[in-house]
Amino acid sequence: MNSMLLLLIMGVGAGVLGAILGIGGGMIITPVLTIMMGLDIKYAIGASIISVIATSSGSTIAYLKDDMLNLRVAMFLEIATTVGAIMGALLVGMFSSNFLYVLFGFFLLYSSYNMIRKFFDKKGENVYTETGEIVEKFKLASTYYDKADKKQIDYSMKNVPGGFVMMWAAGLASGLLGIGSGAFKVIAMDTIMKMPLKPSSATSNLMMGVTAAASATVYFFNGSIRPDIAAPLAIGVLVGATIGARLMQVLKPKVIRMIFIPIILYMGIQMALKGFGVNI
Repeated sequence: MNSMLLLLIMGVGAGVLGAILGIGGGMIITPVLTIMMGLDIKYAIGASIISVIATSSGSTIAYLKDDMLNLRVAMFLEIATTVGAIMGALLVGMFSSNFLYVLFGFFLLYSSYNMIRKFFDKKGENVYTETGEIVEKFKLASTYYDKADKKQIDYSMKNVPGGFVMMWAAGLASGLLGIGSGAFKVIAMDTIMKMPLKPSSATSNLMMGVTAAASATVYFFNGSIRPDIAAPLAIGVLVGATIGARLMQVLKPKVIRMIFIPIILYMGIQMALKGFGVNI
């Protein structure tokens, strides 16, 4: 009973954070299940996959209703992620894992630096509104109502090919290294394509659910998903994601960035050190 309550509470916390940041709750759930509860990593990853689907389901409904996520961008970038993930799975063993960990670790550290610069920028969050050929062709520009600033924000984006390549690389790393790519999705949209942070996070939530649903079938059939762990966790995550989706819309982008920066900074340091053979 105590374990079930702990799973529910942990699910609520992971759901809130995952929905706000668009990175899923795996980085919270997996360490807690393995280190604090002593669960085999195989079952922890299976539970983490289910929690990502629950986070995506719970938050996407609210984001769709409020026109916060950009469906066209999600589908466009998901093509790159899926192709990259399949290529990664096929190329396992052909590249040095350590090199890839170092490469993506330093990329996350560089992205952290860019986000810190934006955080301390006195001009505040600039919204990119110019259109380009690709943006117009695929109708990627959109609009959303910012409940924190109480105004409608029209936005466009640039460097779409750069974001597409980034998502392909994130999918490749995911397939080669078995890592999640939620943080890379937000960075591709926010840092490379200059989308506002809120629709970037909301769109990432939808994309993560699509990717996780595809891999969940594999985990289900190899016995990595234990219903006694995944079920209470998923219920907690659904509740947390619904709360997080509402909370994100009334938060200032600067507050969301303040929560996001330490997380990708930690992930960057952890990946870079792992590439050099140091586990933290």
